[in-house]
Amino acid sequence: MSANVYSVESLLIGKMYYSRSVKGEIIDAEKTDKVWYADCDTYRVQVRAINTFKDTYRYLAVKVGA
Repeated sequence: MSANVYSVESLLIGKMYYSRSVKGEIIDAEKTDKVWYADCDTYRVQVRAINTFKDTYRYLAVKVGA
């Protein structure tokens, strides 16, 4: 029996992103070490805004593991 293996990047892509300034869909994600959050992995995501269809970049902290 095999298991489905997913990466965090593939799980983020296609999800909706909501903040005070941007509401849109995550169209790309890549792990980065440029920004650090305690006990988290950091991902730079490309967000396509719903109302303007312009792309912007944001950093997300993702807690991995237990």
